[in-house]
Amino acid sequence: MASPPDTSKTIKLERYNSYIRRLHLTKLLHSSSKLFFRATILIALVLILFFTLNHPPLSDHPPHISTHKHALLSSSLFSSSFSVGGAAWEKQVRHSATPRRPNGFTILVTGAAGFVGSHCSLALKKRGDGVLGLDNFNDYYDPSLKRSRQKLLQKHQIFIVEGDLNDAPLLTKLFDVVPFTHVLHLAAQAGVRYAMQNPQSYVASNIAGFVNLLEVCKSVNPQPSIVWASSSSVYGLNTEVPFSESDRTDQPASLYAATKKAGEEIAHTYNHIYGLSLTGLRFFTVYGPWGRPDMAYFFFTKDILQGKSIDVYKTQDDREVARDFTYIDDVVKGCLGALDTAEKSTGSGGKKKGPAQLRVYNLGNTSPVPVGRLVSILENLLNTKAKKHVIRMPRNGDVPFTHANVSLAYRDFAYKPSTDLAAGLRKFVKWYVSYYGIQPRVKKETGLTIVHPDESS
Repeated sequence: MASPPDTSKTIKLERYNSYIRRLHLTKLLHSSSKLFFRATILIALVLILFFTLNHPPLSDHPPHISTHKHALLSSSLFSSSFSVGGAAWEKQVRHSATPRRPNGFTILVTGAAGFVGSHCSLALKKRGDGVLGLDNFNDYYDPSLKRSRQKLLQKHQIFIVEGDLNDAPLLTKLFDVVPFTHVLHLAAQAGVRYAMQNPQSYVASNIAGFVNLLEVCKSVNPQPSIVWASSSSVYGLNTEVPFSESDRTDQPASLYAATKKAGEEIAHTYNHIYGLSLTGLRFFTVYGPWGRPDMAYFFFTKDILQGKSIDVYKTQDDREVARDFTYIDDVVKGCLGALDTAEKSTGSGGKKKGPAQLRVYNLGNTSPVPVGRLVSILENLLNTKAKKHVIRMPRNGDVPFTHANVSLAYRDFAYKPSTDLAAGLRKFVKWYVSYYGIQPRVKKETGLTIVHPDESS
Protein backbone atom coordinates (compact mmCIF):
# COMPACT_ATOMS: atom_id res chain seq x y z
CA MET A 1 0.00 0.00 0.00
CA ALA A 2 1.43 3.36 -1.04
CA SER A 3 2.18 5.87 1.75
CA PRO A 4 0.31 9.26 1.71
CA PRO A 5 2.15 12.21 0.12
CA ASP A 6 4.27 14.34 2.45
CA THR A 7 2.51 17.78 2.71
CA SER A 8 4.58 19.19 5.54
CA LYS A 9 6.82 21.15 3.19
CA THR A 10 3.82 22.65 1.40
CA ILE A 11 2.24 23.73 4.70
CA LYS A 12 5.50 25.28 5.87
CA LEU A 13 5.82 27.12 2.56
CA GLU A 14 2.27 28.50 2.81
CA ARG A 15 2.89 29.63 6.40
CA TYR A 16 6.09 31.35 5.32
CA ASN A 17 4.35 33.10 2.40
CA SER A 18 1.54 34.18 4.76
CA TYR A 19 4.14 35.61 7.15
CA ILE A 20 5.84 37.48 4.31
CA ARG A 21 2.48 38.94 3.18
CA ARG A 22 1.64 40.10 6.73
CA LEU A 23 5.09 41.61 7.07
CA HIS A 24 4.72 43.53 3.79
CA LEU A 25 1.24 44.67 4.79
CA THR A 26 2.52 45.92 8.15
CA LYS A 27 5.35 47.80 6.45
CA LEU A 28 2.90 49.25 3.93
CA LEU A 29 0.53 50.43 6.65
CA HIS A 30 3.42 51.89 8.61
CA SER A 31 4.71 53.71 5.54
CA SER A 32 1.20 54.97 4.68
CA SER A 33 0.71 56.29 8.22
CA LYS A 34 4.02 58.12 8.08
CA LEU A 35 3.14 59.54 4.66
CA PHE A 36 -0.32 60.61 5.85
CA PHE A 37 1.17 62.22 8.97
CA ARG A 38 3.75 64.12 6.93
CA ALA A 39 1.09 65.26 4.43
CA THR A 40 -1.09 66.51 7.30
CA ILE A 41 1.81 68.45 8.80
CA LEU A 42 2.63 69.94 5.38
CA ILE A 43 -0.97 71.03 4.76
CA ALA A 44 -1.16 72.57 8.24
CA LEU A 45 2.04 74.53 7.65
CA VAL A 46 0.76 75.78 4.29
CA LEU A 47 -2.53 76.93 5.88
CA ILE A 48 -0.71 78.68 8.72
CA LEU A 49 1.55 80.45 6.23
CA PHE A 50 -1.46 81.46 4.09
CA PHE A 51 -3.42 82.95 6.98
CA THR A 52 -0.32 84.64 8.36
CA LEU A 53 0.26 86.42 5.06
CA ASN A 54 -3.38 87.33 4.43
CA HIS A 55 -4.53 88.14 7.98
CA PRO A 56 -2.34 90.79 9.58
CA PRO A 57 -2.15 90.85 13.38
CA LEU A 58 -4.97 92.75 15.04
CA SER A 59 -2.45 95.22 16.38
CA ASP A 60 -1.57 96.18 12.79
CA HIS A 61 -5.20 96.84 11.94
CA PRO A 62 -6.45 100.44 12.10
CA PRO A 63 -7.68 100.96 15.68
CA HIS A 64 -11.42 100.99 16.33
CA ILE A 65 -12.18 103.13 19.35
CA SER A 66 -15.33 101.42 20.56
CA THR A 67 -16.68 99.18 23.28
CA HIS A 68 -18.33 96.99 20.68
CA LYS A 69 -15.21 94.82 20.60
CA HIS A 70 -16.81 91.64 19.45
CA ALA A 71 -18.59 93.29 16.54
CA LEU A 72 -15.53 95.21 15.42
CA LEU A 73 -13.25 92.18 15.78
CA SER A 74 -15.50 90.01 13.67
CA SER A 75 -15.91 92.76 11.06
CA SER A 76 -12.13 93.24 10.89
CA LEU A 77 -11.54 89.55 10.32
CA PHE A 78 -14.30 89.49 7.73
CA SER A 79 -12.95 92.45 5.80
CA SER A 80 -9.36 91.23 5.94
CA SER A 81 -10.35 87.81 4.62
CA PHE A 82 -11.77 89.47 1.53
CA SER A 83 -9.00 92.05 1.05
CA VAL A 84 -7.47 89.91 -1.70
CA GLY A 85 -10.85 89.47 -3.37
CA GLY A 86 -12.60 86.14 -3.68
CA ALA A 87 -14.25 85.43 -7.03
CA ALA A 88 -17.57 84.32 -5.49
CA TRP A 89 -17.66 87.33 -3.16
CA GLU A 90 -16.88 89.76 -5.98
CA LYS A 91 -19.61 88.21 -8.09
CA GLN A 92 -22.13 88.70 -5.28
CA VAL A 93 -21.00 92.31 -4.77
CA ARG A 94 -21.29 93.12 -8.48
CA HIS A 95 -24.67 91.43 -8.81
CA SER A 96 -26.13 93.41 -5.92
CA ALA A 97 -24.68 96.71 -7.18
CA THR A 98 -25.78 96.34 -10.82
CA PRO A 99 -28.70 98.65 -11.73
CA ARG A 100 -31.75 97.14 -13.46
CA ARG A 101 -33.10 100.32 -15.05
CA PRO A 102 -31.61 102.48 -17.81
CA ASN A 103 -29.24 105.07 -16.35
CA GLY A 104 -29.80 103.60 -12.89
CA PHE A 105 -27.50 104.54 -10.02
CA THR A 106 -24.89 102.26 -8.48
CA ILE A 107 -25.10 103.08 -4.79
CA LEU A 108 -23.12 102.10 -1.71
CA VAL A 109 -25.42 102.36 1.33
CA THR A 110 -23.53 102.45 4.62
CA GLY A 111 -25.55 101.40 7.65
CA ALA A 112 -27.74 99.31 5.33
CA ALA A 113 -28.91 97.02 8.15
CA GLY A 114 -30.03 100.06 10.15
CA PHE A 115 -33.51 101.57 10.32
CA VAL A 116 -33.26 104.27 7.63
CA GLY A 117 -30.61 102.38 5.68
CA SER A 118 -32.72 99.25 5.18
CA HIS A 119 -35.77 101.24 4.06
CA CYS A 120 -33.74 103.33 1.62
CA SER A 121 -31.98 100.25 0.23
CA LEU A 122 -35.31 98.58 -0.50
CA ALA A 123 -36.76 101.69 -2.15
CA LEU A 124 -33.69 102.15 -4.36
CA LYS A 125 -33.62 98.49 -5.36
CA LYS A 126 -37.33 98.42 -6.14
CA ARG A 127 -36.99 101.32 -8.56
CA GLY A 128 -34.12 99.59 -10.36
CA ASP A 129 -30.95 101.04 -8.88
CA GLY A 130 -27.98 98.88 -7.95
CA VAL A 131 -27.50 98.73 -4.18
CA LEU A 132 -24.64 97.35 -2.11
CA GLY A 133 -24.86 97.58 1.67
CA LEU A 134 -22.17 97.96 4.31
CA ASP A 135 -22.77 97.45 8.04
CA ASN A 136 -20.75 96.36 11.07
CA PHE A 137 -23.80 94.99 12.97
CA ASN A 138 -22.62 96.46 16.28
CA ASP A 139 -24.50 95.79 19.50
CA TYR A 140 -25.64 99.31 20.38
CA TYR A 141 -29.09 97.77 20.21
CA ASP A 142 -30.18 94.16 19.66
CA PRO A 143 -28.27 92.94 16.56
CA SER A 144 -30.98 90.35 15.87
CA LEU A 145 -33.21 93.16 14.59
CA LYS A 146 -30.44 94.18 12.18
CA ARG A 147 -30.06 90.56 11.07
CA SER A 148 -33.79 90.41 10.39
CA ARG A 149 -33.52 93.52 8.24
CA GLN A 150 -30.58 91.89 6.47
CA LYS A 151 -32.70 88.83 5.67
CA LEU A 152 -35.42 91.10 4.29
CA LEU A 153 -32.90 92.82 2.03
CA GLN A 154 -31.48 89.47 0.90
CA LYS A 155 -34.92 88.50 -0.36
CA HIS A 156 -34.69 91.51 -2.65
CA GLN A 157 -31.17 90.54 -3.77
CA ILE A 158 -29.43 93.24 -1.75
CA PHE A 159 -26.09 92.06 -0.37
CA ILE A 160 -24.68 93.60 2.81
CA VAL A 161 -20.93 93.45 3.27
CA GLU A 162 -20.12 93.03 6.96
CA GLY A 163 -17.36 95.50 7.77
CA ASP A 164 -16.43 98.74 9.50
CA LEU A 165 -16.11 102.26 8.14
CA ASN A 166 -12.62 102.50 9.58
CA ASP A 167 -11.43 99.55 7.51
CA ALA A 168 -9.80 101.48 4.66
CA PRO A 169 -8.59 98.37 2.76
CA LEU A 170 -12.14 97.01 2.67
CA LEU A 171 -13.60 100.30 1.40
CA THR A 172 -10.86 100.55 -1.20
CA LYS A 173 -11.59 96.99 -2.31
CA LEU A 174 -15.29 97.74 -2.70
CA PHE A 175 -14.56 100.72 -4.93
CA ASP A 176 -12.09 98.60 -6.91
CA VAL A 177 -14.80 96.03 -7.59
CA VAL A 178 -17.68 98.46 -8.20
CA PRO A 179 -17.52 101.98 -9.75
CA PHE A 180 -20.14 103.55 -7.44
CA THR A 181 -21.93 106.58 -8.82
CA HIS A 182 -23.36 107.51 -5.41
CA VAL A 183 -22.82 106.87 -1.72
CA LEU A 184 -25.73 107.10 0.73
CA HIS A 185 -23.87 107.35 4.02
CA LEU A 186 -26.22 106.49 6.89
CA ALA A 187 -23.87 104.55 9.17
CA ALA A 188 -23.30 106.33 12.48
CA GLN A 189 -23.29 105.89 16.22
CA ALA A 190 -26.80 107.05 17.04
CA GLY A 191 -28.46 108.20 20.25
CA VAL A 192 -28.08 111.30 22.39
CA ARG A 193 -27.94 109.78 25.88
CA TYR A 194 -25.59 106.90 25.09
CA ALA A 195 -22.85 109.46 24.40
CA MET A 196 -22.56 110.00 28.15
CA GLN A 197 -21.70 106.30 28.60
CA ASN A 198 -19.49 105.71 25.59
CA PRO A 199 -18.25 108.95 24.02
CA GLN A 200 -15.39 107.32 22.12
CA SER A 201 -17.78 105.28 19.98
CA TYR A 202 -19.18 108.54 18.55
CA VAL A 203 -15.74 109.83 17.67
CA ALA A 204 -14.79 106.51 16.05
CA SER A 205 -17.89 106.24 13.89
CA ASN A 206 -19.26 109.73 13.27
CA ILE A 207 -15.92 111.48 12.79
CA ALA A 208 -13.12 108.98 12.08
CA GLY A 209 -15.39 106.69 10.06
CA PHE A 210 -16.75 109.58 8.00
CA VAL A 211 -13.25 110.89 7.28
CA ASN A 212 -12.09 107.42 6.27
CA LEU A 213 -15.01 107.11 3.83
CA LEU A 214 -14.29 110.54 2.33
CA GLU A 215 -10.61 109.72 2.00
CA VAL A 216 -11.47 106.71 -0.14
CA CYS A 217 -14.11 108.60 -2.14
CA LYS A 218 -11.77 111.49 -2.95
CA SER A 219 -9.15 109.13 -4.42
CA VAL A 220 -11.31 106.99 -6.70
CA ASN A 221 -12.01 107.87 -10.30
CA PRO A 222 -14.73 108.79 -10.95
CA GLN A 223 -15.58 110.24 -7.55
CA PRO A 224 -19.11 109.40 -6.36
CA SER A 225 -21.72 111.92 -5.28
CA ILE A 226 -22.34 111.60 -1.53
CA VAL A 227 -25.58 112.06 0.43
CA TRP A 228 -25.14 111.60 4.16
CA ALA A 229 -27.13 111.73 7.38
CA SER A 230 -26.61 114.70 9.63
CA SER A 231 -29.16 115.35 12.39
CA SER A 232 -31.61 117.91 13.71
CA SER A 233 -29.52 117.71 16.91
CA VAL A 234 -27.03 120.14 15.35
CA TYR A 235 -29.48 122.97 16.16
CA GLY A 236 -28.70 122.35 19.82
CA LEU A 237 -29.69 125.25 22.02
CA ASN A 238 -31.09 127.26 19.11
CA THR A 239 -34.40 128.89 20.09
CA GLU A 240 -35.49 130.15 16.67
CA VAL A 241 -38.49 128.13 15.43
CA PRO A 242 -39.03 126.49 13.11
CA PHE A 243 -35.41 125.40 12.61
CA SER A 244 -34.04 126.57 9.28
CA GLU A 245 -30.82 125.58 7.55
CA SER A 246 -29.57 129.15 7.89
CA ASP A 247 -29.91 129.13 11.71
CA ARG A 248 -26.81 128.92 13.89
CA THR A 249 -25.59 125.43 14.75
CA ASP A 250 -22.60 126.24 16.93
CA GLN A 251 -24.21 125.39 20.29
CA PRO A 252 -24.57 121.60 20.40
CA ALA A 253 -26.29 120.24 23.51
CA SER A 254 -24.79 116.74 23.29
CA LEU A 255 -21.66 114.98 22.10
CA TYR A 256 -23.75 113.24 19.46
CA ALA A 257 -24.83 116.64 18.12
CA ALA A 258 -21.23 117.86 18.24
CA THR A 259 -20.02 114.92 16.13
CA LYS A 260 -22.77 115.53 13.57
CA LYS A 261 -21.88 119.21 13.44
CA ALA A 262 -18.24 118.20 13.02
CA GLY A 263 -19.36 116.02 10.12
CA GLU A 264 -20.90 119.03 8.39
CA GLU A 265 -17.66 120.98 8.73
CA ILE A 266 -15.64 117.97 7.51
CA ALA A 267 -17.96 117.71 4.50
CA HIS A 268 -17.29 121.37 3.71
CA THR A 269 -13.55 120.75 3.84
CA TYR A 270 -13.60 117.75 1.47
CA ASN A 271 -15.91 119.59 -0.89
CA HIS A 272 -13.63 122.62 -0.93
CA ILE A 273 -10.30 120.79 -1.31
CA TYR A 274 -11.18 117.69 -3.33
CA GLY A 275 -14.32 118.59 -5.29
CA LEU A 276 -16.60 116.00 -3.67
CA SER A 277 -20.32 116.59 -4.16
CA LEU A 278 -21.83 116.40 -0.68
CA THR A 279 -25.41 116.71 0.58
CA GLY A 280 -26.17 116.58 4.31
CA LEU A 281 -29.66 115.64 5.54
CA ARG A 282 -30.78 116.73 9.00
CA PHE A 283 -33.25 114.07 10.12
CA PHE A 284 -35.98 114.98 12.63
CA THR A 285 -36.99 112.08 14.95
CA VAL A 286 -37.60 109.38 12.35
CA TYR A 287 -40.04 106.61 13.36
CA GLY A 288 -41.90 103.69 11.82
CA PRO A 289 -41.79 99.91 11.19
CA TRP A 290 -38.41 98.22 11.67
CA GLY A 291 -37.40 101.21 13.82
CA ARG A 292 -34.76 101.60 16.50
CA PRO A 293 -35.52 100.13 19.95
CA ASP A 294 -33.77 103.05 21.68
CA MET A 295 -36.37 105.54 20.41
CA ALA A 296 -39.17 106.66 22.75
CA TYR A 297 -42.10 105.50 20.59
CA PHE A 298 -40.52 102.03 20.39
CA PHE A 299 -39.76 101.41 24.07
CA PHE A 300 -42.99 103.16 25.12
CA THR A 301 -44.88 100.54 23.09
CA LYS A 302 -42.88 97.74 24.67
CA ASP A 303 -43.30 99.01 28.24
CA ILE A 304 -47.01 99.80 27.87
CA LEU A 305 -47.69 96.27 26.63
CA GLN A 306 -45.65 94.82 29.52
CA GLY A 307 -47.43 96.97 32.09
CA LYS A 308 -44.28 98.89 33.03
CA SER A 309 -44.19 102.59 33.85
CA ILE A 310 -42.78 105.04 31.33
CA ASP A 311 -40.92 108.29 31.97
CA VAL A 312 -42.56 111.27 30.29
CA TYR A 313 -40.34 114.33 30.38
CA LYS A 314 -41.25 117.94 30.90
CA THR A 315 -38.86 120.87 30.62
CA GLN A 316 -37.18 122.59 33.53
CA ASP A 317 -39.86 125.31 33.32
CA ASP A 318 -42.69 122.72 33.29
CA ARG A 319 -43.45 122.82 29.57
CA GLU A 320 -44.20 119.70 27.55
CA VAL A 321 -41.38 118.23 25.51
CA ALA A 322 -42.27 118.15 21.81
CA ARG A 323 -40.75 116.45 18.77
CA ASP A 324 -41.15 116.85 15.02
CA PHE A 325 -41.86 113.14 14.47
CA THR A 326 -41.14 112.18 10.84
CA TYR A 327 -42.45 108.96 9.32
CA ILE A 328 -39.91 106.70 7.65
CA ASP A 329 -41.57 106.72 4.20
CA ASP A 330 -41.33 110.52 4.09
CA VAL A 331 -37.65 110.41 5.03
CA VAL A 332 -36.98 107.80 2.34
CA LYS A 333 -38.57 110.06 -0.27
CA GLY A 334 -36.32 112.87 0.92
CA CYS A 335 -33.21 110.69 0.68
CA LEU A 336 -34.07 109.59 -2.85
CA GLY A 337 -34.84 113.17 -3.83
CA ALA A 338 -31.44 114.27 -2.58
CA LEU A 339 -29.74 111.46 -4.52
CA ASP A 340 -31.66 112.29 -7.71
CA THR A 341 -30.65 115.96 -7.58
CA ALA A 342 -27.05 115.42 -6.47
CA GLU A 343 -24.59 116.75 -9.01
CA LYS A 344 -21.45 114.89 -10.00
CA SER A 345 -18.26 115.40 -8.03
CA THR A 346 -15.64 117.45 -9.85
CA GLY A 347 -12.43 115.88 -8.61
CA SER A 348 -10.23 113.26 -10.20
CA GLY A 349 -7.48 111.25 -8.56
CA GLY A 350 -7.77 113.30 -5.39
CA LYS A 351 -7.50 116.65 -7.18
CA LYS A 352 -10.31 119.19 -7.54
CA LYS A 353 -11.10 120.24 -11.11
CA GLY A 354 -13.79 122.80 -10.34
CA PRO A 355 -16.47 123.94 -7.84
CA ALA A 356 -18.62 121.10 -6.50
CA GLN A 357 -22.09 120.96 -5.03
CA LEU A 358 -22.44 121.37 -1.25
CA ARG A 359 -25.92 121.28 0.35
CA VAL A 360 -27.70 120.68 3.64
CA TYR A 361 -31.43 120.10 4.14
CA ASN A 362 -33.95 119.56 6.91
CA LEU A 363 -36.06 116.40 6.57
CA GLY A 364 -38.83 116.78 9.12
CA ASN A 365 -42.62 116.68 9.36
CA THR A 366 -43.12 120.41 10.16
CA SER A 367 -45.65 119.55 12.91
CA PRO A 368 -44.16 119.18 16.40
CA VAL A 369 -46.20 116.91 18.70
CA PRO A 370 -45.96 116.86 22.51
CA VAL A 371 -44.66 113.57 23.85
CA GLY A 372 -47.82 113.30 25.95
CA ARG A 373 -49.83 113.21 22.72
CA LEU A 374 -47.57 110.41 21.43
CA VAL A 375 -48.38 108.39 24.56
CA SER A 376 -52.12 109.00 24.16
CA ILE A 377 -52.06 107.73 20.57
CA LEU A 378 -50.20 104.58 21.65
CA GLU A 379 -52.66 104.01 24.52
CA ASN A 380 -55.54 104.17 22.06
CA LEU A 381 -53.88 101.84 19.53
CA LEU A 382 -52.87 99.30 22.16
CA ASN A 383 -56.10 99.68 24.14
CA THR A 384 -53.97 99.84 27.26
CA LYS A 385 -53.51 102.65 29.75
CA ALA A 386 -49.90 103.71 30.22
CA LYS A 387 -48.41 104.05 33.68
CA LYS A 388 -46.88 107.50 33.23
CA HIS A 389 -44.14 108.86 35.41
CA VAL A 390 -43.83 112.58 34.64
CA ILE A 391 -40.39 113.96 35.49
CA ARG A 392 -38.23 116.90 34.56
CA MET A 393 -35.85 116.32 31.68
CA PRO A 394 -32.37 115.47 32.97
CA ARG A 395 -29.36 117.34 31.66
CA ASN A 396 -28.28 114.56 29.34
CA GLY A 397 -28.08 116.40 26.05
CA ASP A 398 -31.73 116.15 25.00
CA VAL A 399 -33.37 119.34 23.75
CA PRO A 400 -36.94 120.32 24.76
CA PHE A 401 -38.38 120.62 21.25
CA THR A 402 -37.65 120.31 17.54
CA HIS A 403 -39.48 121.84 14.59
CA ALA A 404 -38.34 121.65 10.99
CA ASN A 405 -38.67 124.20 8.23
CA VAL A 406 -38.52 122.05 5.06
CA SER A 407 -39.14 124.74 2.44
CA LEU A 408 -35.62 124.37 1.03
CA ALA A 409 -36.02 120.62 0.45
CA TYR A 410 -39.45 121.24 -1.07
CA ARG A 411 -37.99 123.80 -3.47
CA ASP A 412 -35.05 121.64 -4.59
CA PHE A 413 -36.58 118.15 -4.79
CA ALA A 414 -40.28 118.49 -3.93
CA TYR A 415 -39.95 117.07 -0.42
CA LYS A 416 -43.39 117.13 1.19
CA PRO A 417 -44.15 114.95 4.24
CA SER A 418 -47.60 113.39 4.10
CA THR A 419 -47.92 111.07 7.13
CA ASP A 420 -49.24 112.39 10.43
CA LEU A 421 -48.23 110.84 13.74
CA ALA A 422 -51.45 108.88 14.34
CA ALA A 423 -51.29 107.21 10.92
CA GLY A 424 -47.58 106.50 11.22
CA LEU A 425 -47.87 105.00 14.70
CA ARG A 426 -50.72 102.78 13.54
CA LYS A 427 -48.40 101.29 10.91
CA PHE A 428 -45.62 100.93 13.46
CA VAL A 429 -47.78 99.13 16.04
CA LYS A 430 -49.13 96.84 13.33
CA TRP A 431 -45.56 95.85 12.49
CA TYR A 432 -44.49 95.63 16.15
CA VAL A 433 -47.16 93.16 17.28
CA SER A 434 -46.50 91.03 14.20
CA TYR A 435 -42.71 91.02 14.46
CA TYR A 436 -42.67 90.17 18.16
CA GLY A 437 -45.64 87.81 17.97
CA ILE A 438 -47.76 89.78 20.45
CA GLN A 439 -51.54 89.60 20.72
CA PRO A 440 -52.45 92.95 22.27
CA ARG A 441 -55.92 93.89 23.45
CA VAL A 442 -56.44 96.26 20.55
CA LYS A 443 -59.60 97.86 19.33
CA LYS A 444 -61.01 96.42 16.13
CA GLU A 445 -61.25 99.81 14.47
CA THR A 446 -57.48 100.29 14.65
CA GLY A 447 -57.04 97.57 12.05
CA LEU A 448 -54.15 95.91 13.89
CA THR A 449 -54.45 92.51 12.26
CA ILE A 450 -51.40 90.26 12.36
CA VAL A 451 -49.22 90.69 9.28
CA HIS A 452 -46.12 88.94 8.07
CA PRO A 453 -42.99 90.52 9.58
CA ASP A 454 -41.41 90.89 6.13
CA GLU A 455 -43.70 93.85 5.45
CA SER A 456 -41.53 96.95 5.48
CA SER A 457 -44.35 99.36 6.26
